[in-house]
Amino acid sequence: MYRSISIYVIAVLIANYTATWFIPLPIFGMVSVGTLVFGITFTQRDRVHRFGRKPVYLMIFIAAIGMVLESTFLGVEWRIITASFIAIVLSETADTEVYQKLLNKPWMKRVIGSNLISIPLDSILFNIIAFYGVFQAGMLIAIIFGEIVAKFATGFIAALWRTKTNK
Repeated sequence: MYRSISIYVIAVLIANYTATWFIPLPIFGMVSVGTLVFGITFTQRDRVHRFGRKPVYLMIFIAAIGMVLESTFLGVEWRIITASFIAIVLSETADTEVYQKLLNKPWMKRVIGSNLISIPLDSILFNIIAFYGVFQAGMLIAIIFGEIVAKFATGFIAALWRTKTNK
């Protein structure tokens, strides 16, 4: 449990730190480096679910404290921290509640089912709050689309890795 919590918190902090570093992905639009890291958080959170809701919410709280410290000591812009905090609290809460309702389903169905809600919600909230007024509407839509695809891909790979390593 502590390993998954640590990976989750570290991934959130790295994602925030690199949230404004964009790379173009053909067909998918622009994706921040942070997105490629953040996709890991969805599966790490799902791994902690086996211990119940309380550790999941504690993990989210620890990440939130880390984000404030990160902004204070590493100079991550407050618009990124604010966007991340709001997106994480809302999307992770939605994910947690969906995942808990799917506990009787196989691992991959729980992961995919909860991610179908949380990944688009996270991507839309974060990018609109962080980048509205920074990018034109077309670019913002391309970023959101690219991030949804990238988060599903990295989350799926992490879920497959968990399946493979836990057999």
